[in-house]
Amino acid sequence: MGIQSFLSQCARTLKLAVKPGRTELLLSIKISLLGIGAVGLIGFVIKLLSFAIGGATAGST
Repeated sequence: MGIQSFLSQCARTLKLAVKPGRTELLLSIKISLLGIGAVGLIGFVIKLLSFAIGGATAGST
């Protein structure tokens, strides 16, 4: 794929792109925040479990 082909595809994509409406934008923001929160919660639970397991094994030595 040459540079000219790439640039023409970029131009075509930009011509097709439209601004999202207010409701679509809010929905995208809500979904993104929900995903970030879920990943953070999973990380917190894993860290909490690692502290619980690490604390239980460290005290027995």
